[in-house]
Amino acid sequence: MTNAIRPQPGILDIALYEGGKSHVSGVANALKLSSNENPAGPSERAREAFLRTVHTLHRYPGTDHASLRQAIAEVHGLDADRVICGVGSDEIITFLCQAYAGPGDEVVFTEHGFLMYRISALAVGATPVEVPERERTTDVDALLAACTPNTKLVFIANPNNPTGTMVSSAEVSRLAAGLPPQAILVLDGAYAEYVQGYDAGLNLIEARSNVVMTRTFSKIYGLGGLRVGWGYGPKPIIDVLNRIRGPFNLSTTQQEVAEAAVRDQDWVTRCRQENARWRVWLAEALAELGVPSDTSMANFILARFADAAEAEACDQFMQSQGLIVRRVAGYKLPHCLRITIGDEASCRRVAHAIAQFKGLR
Repeated sequence: MTNAIRPQPGILDIALYEGGKSHVSGVANALKLSSNENPAGPSERAREAFLRTVHTLHRYPGTDHASLRQAIAEVHGLDADRVICGVGSDEIITFLCQAYAGPGDEVVFTEHGFLMYRISALAVGATPVEVPERERTTDVDALLAACTPNTKLVFIANPNNPTGTMVSSAEVSRLAAGLPPQAILVLDGAYAEYVQGYDAGLNLIEARSNVVMTRTFSKIYGLGGLRVGWGYGPKPIIDVLNRIRGPFNLSTTQQEVAEAAVRDQDWVTRCRQENARWRVWLAEALAELGVPSDTSMANFILARFADAAEAEACDQFMQSQGLIVRRVAGYKLPHCLRITIGDEASCRRVAHAIAQFKGLR
């Protein structure tokens, strides 16, 4: 490449996103607890839909996602015309940055927020603005103080990844009301289904013109391998996003399996209940071993160690036992390990391994 051929400003400042580790050298059949995947996988109805789509692989998919959008709308009580579908919620985040931010604009997010907020901001030449949290929890006052006339997007995940913490609906409402008039609040609800009775900001979206929500099928629905997400917001914003969405961004398989998944809410309820049960069990078991964590509302816990060296050593020991968890130094939490809530056997293995590491067993 010659010096005359250069990418757009900001792109070379992007650190490549690293997903959860999947393999350990020399260890067969390692248990992966690094990517917040649903240990139960997708529902039977979703599996059956996947098999049916093999007969139409030679056909182009529909471009408007009408059936999937209608299913999402019916299940959540939404207006289907205000639903947009994408390749994971990541793509909706990308659309928002492409449509509403650019050079000279600012994209605001919390210090332990999802890494794609920074990446998507830099990709469009915008300035990422990282705001401190309070005890690993979104600080609304700090976010509002960080906003300027150049702020175009404010991202918060609720529950947050990788901390698992939440702020109240009242605090989210206060944030939306306090933003400058040109700014959009984006509520990342990737883990919303894990919170019983939580509307993920839907009522706020209906009441305001500056709030958008993103959701995913990768977590509780067990469809991480298919990459399907969706967003919901004011119709003028969704109409803008659809103008930059590729016409065939979702395959027929993605659309039909996601539709089957969202219509099987009994499966969602079952997975939420099992996750809550073992999340509490694991958090209490690790606390007894001297490894605390904040109350998590997602499908993982953020285990805190004395320092980065202990966290790294514990991670290495667990890998030797065939357990893969997530280091989160990239999220400015080098003394922590994020541990996905697996099934009963997985949780017990994690607790046993950490007890061994601590010399307690």
